[in-house]
Amino acid sequence: MPTPTPLIAAWARSAVVPRGGAFKALQPHDLAAPVLHGLLAQAGVDGAAVDAVVLGNALGAGGNPARMLALHAGLPLHCAAYTLDTQCCSGLDAVAMGAALIASGQAHVVVAGGVEAWSTSPLRMHRPLHANDSPVAYERPAFAPTPAQDPDMLLSAARYAAAHGYTRAEQEAYALHSHDKAVAHQHHMTAEIVAVAGVTHDAHPRALDAARAQRMPVVARTDALQRQEADAFALSALTISAQADGAALVLLISHAAAARLKRQPKATWVASASVGGAPEWPMLCAELAARQALASAGINDVERIQHVELHDAFAVQGLSFAKGLGLAPTQINLQGGGLARGHPIGASGAIALVRVLAGLSLGTATQNHGLVAVAGAGGVGSAAVVSRLP
Repeated sequence: MPTPTPLIAAWARSAVVPRGGAFKALQPHDLAAPVLHGLLAQAGVDGAAVDAVVLGNALGAGGNPARMLALHAGLPLHCAAYTLDTQCCSGLDAVAMGAALIASGQAHVVVAGGVEAWSTSPLRMHRPLHANDSPVAYERPAFAPTPAQDPDMLLSAARYAAAHGYTRAEQEAYALHSHDKAVAHQHHMTAEIVAVAGVTHDAHPRALDAARAQRMPVVARTDALQRQEADAFALSALTISAQADGAALVLLISHAAAARLKRQPKATWVASASVGGAPEWPMLCAELAARQALASAGINDVERIQHVELHDAFAVQGLSFAKGLGLAPTQINLQGGGLARGHPIGASGAIALVRVLAGLSLGTATQNHGLVAVAGAGGVGSAAVVSRLP
């Protein structure tokens, strides 16, 4: 008997706002609850029907943000709640887990996605080993067992850019195009964004020119070349995604639930992949996951994909991802990517998925396919293929 295909009844997200901006006082459940309410309203489904919440979150430092969200949003007390942390992949992996709950028959209506309230994330401290020692603050945990496997991600991206000849000028041209697309298509995103704290549009995209881009400071350069030569391939502030707050959720339902609730689903969850790769080159894992998801979907020609969305944490990642899949950079992130929006870590993959679903919903073909991909710290990657129903 074939495994039932999970269906997608609705999708919604908040705006993406830079850290310290309009969402600076919100906890994860404060940020995600309006999105959940908007999602259910869009689908015409009562909260009492929700069996489970699966939520990606990377910076909450413990607890169970999914349970906090379920309670804060007024979902039934019996609703299951799972919080998942695979860093940047968390939001997309959470949706994949929600789809698996439905495919396995463990749930019929699942809210899944990600949220990151970077602005209110806890301060991190290493506990002292001895009574007279002081705690030591740290910005991020280790993502691999040895320092050689765990370079700073900015340094890793700068090393890759230099090793493969992606110049600062090329990276900046990609970033400028991402911002231009995001600004030009802002009105197309109105339907997918739920107002939170009065914000109804992504705050970071802006009109820029090449002259201003060239004046932006270098944030990382390779350590394999002399400084003057390394500067030619350096990462500038424009070519990395900004720290941000945001949330995105999708409503997954089974065929039985669709019939029982008399809902017409909008899309199907076709296939997904969560993979590991070299921890030294984490950004490359998005391509690895994309290839596996496409293979699982039985798609061997990427030209069959109408909408490709990569959460591009770095411009060099977008350039490399497109080249690796045989696409032009202009064929991914058609309305601007994460580079223009910003990077709410645990939500970024789910936001990219919402962007794909929203893009497919505007299509006119009988059936469209979309691909979403994201890479995460430690050398992990996630991707999914979805299809718009006629």
